[in-house]
Amino acid sequence: MTPGNTPDDTAEGPFAKLVDEQLELAAARLPALEPALVHPSPVDHEERRDPHASFEDVLLGNAEPTPEMLEELAALEAAPPLSDEELARQALSDGGADGDPLTPE
Repeated sequence: MTPGNTPDDTAEGPFAKLVDEQLELAAARLPALEPALVHPSPVDHEERRDPHASFEDVLLGNAEPTPEMLEELAALEAAPPLSDEELARQALSDGGADGDPLTPE
């Protein structure tokens, strides 16, 4: 095509008319969307009301600790310390970031 007869150069030419007709046909076939179908009600799924604070947020002072978080911390502090053998066993059983047990982390 030469620069004078490309479809972009003729805004009201046959190509533009064909595109407009095809767009109108496609739009006529699209169903009308109902708001209830696009955005389901909370009954259909459980929504999170507030974002969950992480330990990092609490440590940085950006959030208050939740009661569940405080319980988990208390349980971790009350747990007996792990022996060196248990730590080594856990390290060897974990495949690490690549998931390969032959190269433990």
